[in-house]
Amino acid sequence: MGRFRIAGVVAALVGVAGASATLSGCAAGGGKHATQAGQAGHQRNKVANEAALRKSEMAAAAQVKANELGQIPVIMYHRIVQNPPPGDDRSPKDFRDELERLAAEDYVPITAAEYVTGKIDIPAGKHPVVLTFDDSSPAQLTLDGMGNPTPDCAIGILMDVAKKHPGFRPVATMYVIKDLFGKARQEEQIQVLQWLKDHNFDIGNHTRDHLNLLGKPKDEVEKQIVAGQTLITSLIKTPPVTLALPYGNQPHEKKWALQGASGGVRYDYKGVFLAGYTPAPSPFTKDFDPLSIPRIRSKENKVGDCKKFCSMAWLDWLKANPTDRYTSDGNAKTVAFPKFKAAFVAPAFKTSVLPY
Repeated sequence: MGRFRIAGVVAALVGVAGASATLSGCAAGGGKHATQAGQAGHQRNKVANEAALRKSEMAAAAQVKANELGQIPVIMYHRIVQNPPPGDDRSPKDFRDELERLAAEDYVPITAAEYVTGKIDIPAGKHPVVLTFDDSSPAQLTLDGMGNPTPDCAIGILMDVAKKHPGFRPVATMYVIKDLFGKARQEEQIQVLQWLKDHNFDIGNHTRDHLNLLGKPKDEVEKQIVAGQTLITSLIKTPPVTLALPYGNQPHEKKWALQGASGGVRYDYKGVFLAGYTPAPSPFTKDFDPLSIPRIRSKENKVGDCKKFCSMAWLDWLKANPTDRYTSDGNAKTVAFPKFKAAFVAPAFKTSVLPY
């Protein structure tokens, strides 16, 4: 009888343990299902929040009539001097007046490097403009004994206009040659290029000797471009991102200006700029061609070709045709535009689009 009682007790204990295990299993299963339900709920909330954010971004883009597929003026300057001779030079007054106009019409300067790489980070409702200076003359930048631009040089005027117009970034792209702002000593050349770099200016290649590359053999083209690049990197160690062709003339093969090598030194640019003609296409469109980026000559009069192709005429045209001008949505991570323009988006930016 004693053994039967013990056996019965053991059986009872086993039954209790089994029941406990079953209940424990149910609890574990319930926890798993609860976790899965929580994850699903979290995912739904995430999707809902993303949809709400996108709707908000679209509404904001529509409010400022954002069009990041629009055209961008890339303006070409040379010397800024009193009583400029006929050609591409401008007087300090004319240069200041043009900058004042750009600020009044909601343009924000960006660099050529920012333009070609699509890093256009400006406030909503504003328009990018690229200010470029060719040939690195003292009239563009002269520093005083304290390292400040003199008030009558181009960069001094740009800095002054920017102070009067908050939000008008004092940046530009300087396309340099061997005549580095009139500085012969290497130490002085380093000083001026380092000042530009420290103040967020962009230093581009204009070749060392400013030779016309039209009709030159490939090795001569590459030699000149590499010489210009080496001139820059020997002084500030930062390779240029873009090239401006001397006289705007392309070599026999356009691609020679974008990529090449000479003497063991390679170059691989993101954009090659011409000498003038029209506003440039948005870097987010199919029309953007890094081998042939147009610029606009800075000129106030409307005679000859300038009736259509100089800065005053083009700024007038962009003002009269705002739907063709690049207008930012204020978000550098998206490419916003009216949805009917979607066919013009470059494939590389399909994942960033914000049509409204």
